[in-house]
Amino acid sequence: MAAPPVVDLPFIDEGLAADIAGGLDAVEKLLRSSADSEDAFVAEASKHLIEAGGKRFRAMIVLLASHFGDFSAPGIVPGAVVIELTHLATLYHDDVMDEAHVRRGSPSANARWDNTVAILTGDYLFAQASEILADLGPELVRIQAQTFSRLVRGQIRETIGPRPGVDAVTHYIEVLADKTGSLIATSGRFGALLAGAPTEIVARLTSACEAIGVAWQLGDDLLDVASSAGESGKTPGTDLREGIRTLPVLYVLQSTAPEDARLRELLSGPVAADDVEEAVELLRGNSAMVRARAELMSWVERARTDLAALPDIPARAALLALCDYVADRSG
Repeated sequence: MAAPPVVDLPFIDEGLAADIAGGLDAVEKLLRSSADSEDAFVAEASKHLIEAGGKRFRAMIVLLASHFGDFSAPGIVPGAVVIELTHLATLYHDDVMDEAHVRRGSPSANARWDNTVAILTGDYLFAQASEILADLGPELVRIQAQTFSRLVRGQIRETIGPRPGVDAVTHYIEVLADKTGSLIATSGRFGALLAGAPTEIVARLTSACEAIGVAWQLGDDLLDVASSAGESGKTPGTDLREGIRTLPVLYVLQSTAPEDARLRELLSGPVAADDVEEAVELLRGNSAMVRARAELMSWVERARTDLAALPDIPARAALLALCDYVADRSG
């Protein structure tokens, strides 16, 4: 079985590249077997998103982080599978929350079956992750519980929005850190811990990976406006159509500049189909995009600062290259 596609990092070191490819292949095999069931329908629903593909980005982070210790330790691959199962489970639940119809180019589970099946399938994957996790020790069980708490908290806070008196931008960044950054942070933490890396290295990898996760999501915000359909894989302005208030939108809505009046009007709710092109063009030329990119770069620099203090090994170079990738993908 070929390893799934991953983020195209320039793995300059051939040995590291081979280790990551081999590790991802092992992750893929265990991931598929872990989602299996004696019940044919449960197995089909559980493997629905696995079969649809995906970059296995978080598993790659686990494997890279393990190179700061004993990357051949027996818990590395199971730890990466726990992370991937957790991520997949959240996707099933997210699609129900968002009433999504498509995921990874295929019908979402809730669209193919119904919301109940999608929710229960996500729960099943969480349970499968917990079973694997139980063999990895109480410390990792505790970390996973804390991560799951952040994932849920982020979803709740996104759903209810900022409380009165809370800055919308601050709230938004905190939601991104919980919903996206937390699991990527745990990916780095799992890899380093399971490999027996020193405590300081574990802490720096955890911090760097969370910053990378936040920056990655901020990049998606920019891509929704700045990219063409071919570059981003989705139609520009998708978030605007759905009324999702991404960082550039929040900056515009906080603006009091007279020249932003028309754009504020367009962005006050879901943008009508006839107005999306105008909204995208106005937003592309607005200083909010510059401010949003500056925020993204501040998170990239946080990650680079943490990574710079790590041992100078090929895995560090690969993670620094990932920082460059995150910075460059959004222009």
